[in-house]
Amino acid sequence: MKHIQQIGERLKGLREVLDIPAEEVAELCNISLEHYLKIEAGEADPSVYRLSKISKRYGIALDVLLFGEEPRMNGYFLTRRDQGLVVKRNRNYSYQSLGSGFRGREVDPFLVTVEPKPDGGSYNKNSHEGQEFDMVLEGELEITIGEKTMLLGKGDSIYFDASQQHCMRAVGDKEVKFLCVVI
Repeated sequence: MKHIQQIGERLKGLREVLDIPAEEVAELCNISLEHYLKIEAGEADPSVYRLSKISKRYGIALDVLLFGEEPRMNGYFLTRRDQGLVVKRNRNYSYQSLGSGFRGREVDPFLVTVEPKPDGGSYNKNSHEGQEFDMVLEGELEITIGEKTMLLGKGDSIYFDASQQHCMRAVGDKEVKFLCVVI
């Protein structure tokens, strides 16, 4: 949860430096002002999708919001296995950035790990601008896009309009790992 608090502090700092009202950012993220202020306070999950919206609108690298680091590489950026910067959104979701050091990138690749929920419950739906590509590497992933629910196994992939409400969850009692590219 330390990561979420640090992200909240960076969001608040960004707003203060650019003199952006909290109401404007809440509206951009399509959430209440109260919920947005909880994100800034580190009391609520900011979601990578909301951070992506904020980074695009205000011209701030997503890496700065997620990790507090400005990308430095422009010819290439190598990420060794298990070495990408990680943001753990909550107990069940972990995002490992696979391109965090590349400056000016046009897509955001992540290795996402989703732990099964003990009660088998569902996750909150999100949406964001652009498109998304997901490919399952391990486990089984249930993905819901709008009202359609699909099951993806190892090697299965999906490409979709990310402005549609969507969510993912691990199926069964094993975690699922998938490559996620946000375009």
